[in-house]
Amino acid sequence: MDNDFIGGNAGFNYKGCCKGDCQLGVTDYFSGIPASTNPDNYVEVQFKKTRKGFYLNSNNIPLEKGDIVAVEANPGHDIGTVTLTGRLVTLQMLKARLRPDAEIRRVYRKVRPADMEKYEEAKSREHETMIRARQIAKDLNLEMKIGDVEYQGNGEKAIFYYIADGRVDFRQLIKVLADAFHVRIEMKQIGARQEAGRIGGIGPCGRELCCSTWMTKFISVSTSAARYQDLSLNPQKLAGQCAKLKCCLNYEVDSYAEVLKHFPSKEVELETMDGTYYFFKADILQKQITYSTDKIFAAGAVTISSERAMKIIALNKKGIKPDNLLEEGNIQAPKHVDLLADTDLNRFDKQNQKNNRNRHKNRHGKGGQNGQRQQKAAQQSE
Repeated sequence: MDNDFIGGNAGFNYKGCCKGDCQLGVTDYFSGIPASTNPDNYVEVQFKKTRKGFYLNSNNIPLEKGDIVAVEANPGHDIGTVTLTGRLVTLQMLKARLRPDAEIRRVYRKVRPADMEKYEEAKSREHETMIRARQIAKDLNLEMKIGDVEYQGNGEKAIFYYIADGRVDFRQLIKVLADAFHVRIEMKQIGARQEAGRIGGIGPCGRELCCSTWMTKFISVSTSAARYQDLSLNPQKLAGQCAKLKCCLNYEVDSYAEVLKHFPSKEVELETMDGTYYFFKADILQKQITYSTDKIFAAGAVTISSERAMKIIALNKKGIKPDNLLEEGNIQAPKHVDLLADTDLNRFDKQNQKNNRNRHKNRHGKGGQNGQRQQKAAQQSE
C-alpha cells in the first residue's frame, strides 16, 4: 500500500490530516488533488496552541504541512509551523473575514539551527516570566491575573495574557515589565474560558477539556440549558474548571428542546374517575411522565407516555374523564429496579457485633477454666 494513503481513504493524502491535538487544525480536503495549488502562495502558520495567522510565501519556498518557518513579525521575526498550504488557505482567509486592506506579512525562510536555539531559549523563560510578572502585578495592587506568557520566536517580544473583572490601567505595569525582562511588552485580555483552554486540564467526564482540545469559539451558556435537560441546578455540578457553566450543557439541549415540544406543561392536572393527578417527574428521552395523586409526594404514582398524557388532556378539555391514566388493556409500565432495595446496609455492623460477642464469650470461657484450675491447684497444696 502506498504510504501516502492511510485508513483506506483513497484520494486523501496523510499530509492533509490534522493531528488530534491540533486545536486550530483544518483538514485539507484538497490535499493530493490535482490543480489544488494556491496561485497566491498564501500559507497558514500556527504558533502557540491558540494563535495562528496567514502569510505570503513571496520567495516561492517549497513548503509542506509541518515545516517550521521564520515569518515576518514586529519587531524581527517569529517561529511557527505551517499547518495549511494550497487552495484551501484562500478559503480559510475568506472564512476569517480578513479585510481587503489587511497587511499580509511574509515568510522569510525555513528555520535554521540558530533560529531554533533562540526559539528554545525564549520558550524556556515563559513560565519563570509569568510567575515574576504575577508578583509585579500584585506589588502594584492591580486587580488582574496573568494566566500565560508567550515569547516571540526571536525573544524580542512577549505577549502577556491576563484576565480581569473590569478595566485595568497597566501603563505602569508595562514600564516595570519592560525594565525587568528587556523585551517589548504586549498585553492581551482574555476571558475565564480562554484561560482554561490555554492551561488545559481533565474534566469530570475523564477527558481533556473541550476548550483545550477542539473548541475555538465559545457560545454563552445559560441555566435554561440545564432546565431543558431537567438537571439539578447545583452550581458545583454545573460549573466547569473555569468557574463558568460547562460548555457541554449546550451539546444536547436542542434534542431535549425538540422532544419537550410533545410534552404537556407541568402545571396541567389530569382528571380521571380515580381522582386528580399532578405532575411528579419526567424521563424526557424515554418520553415518559410520572403523575402522583399528591402535589409533593409520590403517592399512587403512575408512569405513562407523553402521548397518553396529551390524549387525557384533550379528553379533559371536552369534559370527559377516563377511568384511569393507563390505556385499556395496558398494564403499569415497569419501574426501575433498585438492586440494593432488599439489602441491609447495616449487615456489616451486625456481623461485627456478632464477632464481638463471640470474642467476649471466648474470653469469659477461658477465664472460667483458668479459675477452676487455680482452685484445684490451691486445694492440692492444702
